[in-house]
Amino acid sequence: MTTTMLTEDQLALVEATLDFTQDHLTPHAVEWDQAKHFPTDVLRKAAGLGLGGIYVREESGGSGLGRTDGALIIETLASGCPSIAGYVSIHNMVAWMIDHYGDAAQRERWLPRLCAMEDLGSYCLTEPGAGSDAAALRTRALRDGDHYVLTGVKQFISGAGASQVYLVMARTGDDGPRGVSAFLVDRDDPGLSFGPNEKKMGWNAQPTRQVILDQVRVPADRLLGGEGAGFRIAMHGLNGGRLGIAACSLGGARAALDRSLVHLADREAFGRRLLDAQALQFRLADMATELTAARALVHQAAQALDRGDPQAPQLCAMAKQFATDTGYSVADRALQLHGGYGYLTDYGIEKIVRDLRVHQILEGTNEIMRVIVARGLTEALR
Repeated sequence: MTTTMLTEDQLALVEATLDFTQDHLTPHAVEWDQAKHFPTDVLRKAAGLGLGGIYVREESGGSGLGRTDGALIIETLASGCPSIAGYVSIHNMVAWMIDHYGDAAQRERWLPRLCAMEDLGSYCLTEPGAGSDAAALRTRALRDGDHYVLTGVKQFISGAGASQVYLVMARTGDDGPRGVSAFLVDRDDPGLSFGPNEKKMGWNAQPTRQVILDQVRVPADRLLGGEGAGFRIAMHGLNGGRLGIAACSLGGARAALDRSLVHLADREAFGRRLLDAQALQFRLADMATELTAARALVHQAAQALDRGDPQAPQLCAMAKQFATDTGYSVADRALQLHGGYGYLTDYGIEKIVRDLRVHQILEGTNEIMRVIVARGLTEALR
């Protein structure tokens, strides 16, 4: 990672996160992947460094850091395990949404345990029939006196079953985005259940399940931001979530590149080190250059989001699309540079490739990222 433009505080943040990553993530990443183990104890250790509430205000129990700081943290965690880093990003998206859109009572109730990762959070937007077209969601929340009754199914929910807090988008009004509201659902609420853990290509160190809401009654004070505000809340949350997934791709790909350098230095063919072959040096140079460009775009988008730039949604979409495409491409080339060894589980490269592939799909597919960017370009001409 290029560190010349970082502040002293950011350098210290990266160093502390790297120490944690090398001690608690990197040595276990392949084992967790193979066993499909979700290390909640390690997540709580990460919370001891302030990583459970990265963007949450200090008065709410968080670290009060900016989006560039968050990108640095997530990238560093992902160099040890993209799956765990991805979950940390999602958890922090939920915590930020509660801090930003919740009232004082909601912040006081939910955030202390989320920031400590004593409770984990899950983001529930996608449905079996509403993925990229999120405004078409069908989960409903009907007002019943001082409660809402939620019914529906959410799909591909990270952390489902292990998380205590579920930020659920449900329809309280007419079709379209204005009819969507956001609710806080507790794992212990009657009527809430989960599908089986999905069998996946990657991201095996965290559970992915359906969240099933069968007439789940929640008090009206679980409504976040008022009726009809849910879609706006969801989209604003995803701006930051997309930066987190982009940073995950940077970290995973950087680890693959670093391992490729070591592997090529150790291997010989035709009487010389593979690292001394100019053709392979050129491949490495391209990989490093592309990652550096992707990181610059991620940090530019993060700064725009922090200052409330109206172009931030487009920049976040650009960063997510470019960094996840680049990260997967770099990891795939790293596997090729390892030859047959890259295909072996013990080397960890094939795990990185599998983990990074889903980043081009989640938090909005990269096709949708292009739609967002194109809309920003053509809006003034409509």
